[in-house]
Amino acid sequence: MAEFALKIVTPDGLRYEGTAEKLVVRTTAGDVAILPGHIHYVAPLGMGESVVTAAGKKRYGACIGGMVSVANGNVTLVPASFEWAEDIDLERARRSQERAEATLGNADTTDTERKLADARLKRARIRQHVARHKPK
Repeated sequence: MAEFALKIVTPDGLRYEGTAEKLVVRTTAGDVAILPGHIHYVAPLGMGESVVTAAGKKRYGACIGGMVSVANGNVTLVPASFEWAEDIDLERARRSQERAEATLGNADTTDTERKLADARLKRARIRQHVARHKPK
């Protein structure tokens, strides 16, 4: 099967460098699939599950914010944060969800605190969803 060069790099470092047959990521406009031969493309990333298909196997990650670009057959994913399913601490994600829900349920929460808690809740839910794909 045809492949393309893929690099996933975050502010914390390189998460993946190699080839892939397909990349599915969540942009701010919805999910997009990148295949070999994709046109030049740049898009801002939203929060969601990403799927890298390489050597016929799927690998899942929690991808939060940033951008994706395709140029000259090379794909670069530059998220603000990215965790492979096998690296997600499920208990930590659950605790984060509980803290966010408590903040959102508090009548004294400010608008700023509410927005931050809402974003934390979304990240925690995405991480828990992606963690379901941990290799057994």
